[in-house]
Amino acid sequence: MSRLTRILMLAGAWIACILGCVGVFIPVLPTTPLLLLATFLFAKSSPRCHAWIVSTRVYKSYVAAFKEAGGIPAATKVRILTVSFVVMGASALLVQKPLVWSILGCVAAFLVYLMFVRIPTISLESVQTVRQAEEAE
Repeated sequence: MSRLTRILMLAGAWIACILGCVGVFIPVLPTTPLLLLATFLFAKSSPRCHAWIVSTRVYKSYVAAFKEAGGIPAATKVRILTVSFVVMGASALLVQKPLVWSILGCVAAFLVYLMFVRIPTISLESVQTVRQAEEAE
């Protein structure tokens, strides 16, 4: 891999990582896909950064379960929706414009759709089983 490609991938990984971390608090930014992208780019460009990102609390909370077991535990879904709805509610109260309310309503509906229709709900036991199997290997 050329030096320029490696530098561009590393820069993209850091951008995706920062946006993913901001996405924990801002409902419009999707945390899990951005952190998955950052992890992929770090794996290709910097083993040290890749080791760092997979050891972070944000990665373990939002990405590891999805990557390892193919879904998100119900408790994590509730936490994601709670934080998202609180931030969107505060935004709606502060802005007081029907257009903003419509946009926030669409974002809220999309989040509910993602959490209850598109992303499978898994049990914590299945996540622990997958992690134990990987540790045994």
